Amino acid sequence: MAPDLESVDQIRDPDARHPDGTSLVVAAPRSERNWMPLAIALGLVVVVVLAGFLMTGRGKQSTVTAINAPVDPYASNLAFTNLAMSESSNLAGSKVTYLDGHVINHGNRTVSGITVQVLFRNYVREVAQNETMPLTLIRMREPYVDTEPVSMAPLKPGSDHDFRLIFDNVSADWAGATPEVRVLRVQSK
Repeated sequence: MAPDLESVDQIRDPDARHPDGTSLVVAAPRSERNWMPLAIALGLVVVVVLAGFLMTGRGKQSTVTAINAPVDPYASNLAFTNLAMSESSNLAGSKVTYLDGHVINHGNRTVSGITVQVLFRNYVREVAQNETMPLTLIRMREPYVDTEPVSMAPLKPGSDHDFRLIFDNVSADWAGATPEVRVLRVQSK
């Protein structure tokens, strides 16, 4: 049988007592906050930000070289085929342009590095953009295209490999035709 209470206010009063002297209000046990979900979320944000910096930073290695710069003497032994352009948007919403292709080493040396000059031309065949950068080989295509320097997978005599060049910005004056690729430097073993 429930005890008679004089008013509802007795229940809300932390000092209210049952006629037998026991407290009518039970204090909830104090629990500590679980910080694990917050720490995991913060860790994921840091990983995404770092991945964004790494992905957008890959094309930053380019420089400008004179368009009449001499090509490397070994360049005639390297054949570039299946050149194809593509575009995508990155996480920041800007456009990234790719030049994919295939390189074959017809020479007698193992190639451990290739520096190329890429010339984007306008409609009157003038150079609209001039980029010099290291050639990067495609390491894997799934779940995304990942590249590596030639030094990580040197091209032996007679071998071939797919490559990708990444451009964060391409001139608005570019006519859209496949750019010219010139081999300026070749490192070999």
